[in-house]
Amino acid sequence: MRIAFIDSGIGMLSTAAAVRAARPDADLVLSMDPDHMPWGVHAPEAIVGRVLAGARAALDASGTAEDPAAAPDAIVVPCNTASVHGLTSLRAAFEPRIPVVGTVPPIKPAVGRGGPVAVWSTVATSRSRYQQSLIEEFGQGVEVVPVPCPGLAEAVESADPGAVDAAIAHATERTPPETSAVVLGCTHYDLIEEPISEALEGRAELFTAAGAVAAQTLRRLGVPPAPSLPLTGTVTVLASGRPAMLPEAALAYAPGQALTRVPQP
Repeated sequence: MRIAFIDSGIGMLSTAAAVRAARPDADLVLSMDPDHMPWGVHAPEAIVGRVLAGARAALDASGTAEDPAAAPDAIVVPCNTASVHGLTSLRAAFEPRIPVVGTVPPIKPAVGRGGPVAVWSTVATSRSRYQQSLIEEFGQGVEVVPVPCPGLAEAVESADPGAVDAAIAHATERTPPETSAVVLGCTHYDLIEEPISEALEGRAELFTAAGAVAAQTLRRLGVPPAPSLPLTGTVTVLASGRPAMLPEAALAYAPGQALTRVPQP
């Protein structure tokens, strides 16, 4: 079983690690795009191009030209921005042969806990019609407050503790004090759950998408979780299509550390 992950940077790590924990036998292909990151600053059509390029690089790395049977069994997009703009094109290109799984901010389960709910996301996503439509669809009468987090994803990507703390403080100040749940609407934020929770003084439950995306991936593949299987799966890393190692910043986070302990092909 081979699963490809497409993202501009290390925001994919939490989802990839969740899949690794559920299926230690799966081969993972982590297709990052450091040459063009962050994707959020590009026009939608450019983001579509980068997402498709990342997927094709993952297929090439799997040796599909020589052996079509080696193609990934699933393509996962653990990035909200890439999912918004690229899923339709990815599915048109690869489904039904290869299922494509996207990422949606977990607003619905957060609202189910009660409110008020804050949605932490990038500035662009906070302003997007996409996020507003999710709030309208799943809000169910609960107060849901968008909280833009300027610089937070970039700080996580660079593993700069000072910048991370400053960006978290900025977002915390803009989160209503009565908030009972915070949706982490960017997968980069999953990597810093602990400092976010500490900044919020534990008053709000955090909701992330990684576990749900991992579970949906296995459902699309028609396989159950099997966390007790031997660790036989490998990890392949691509940097804008080039063979690479995980970036050094990935080692600052538990999911990155876990993935570095996986055999390389």
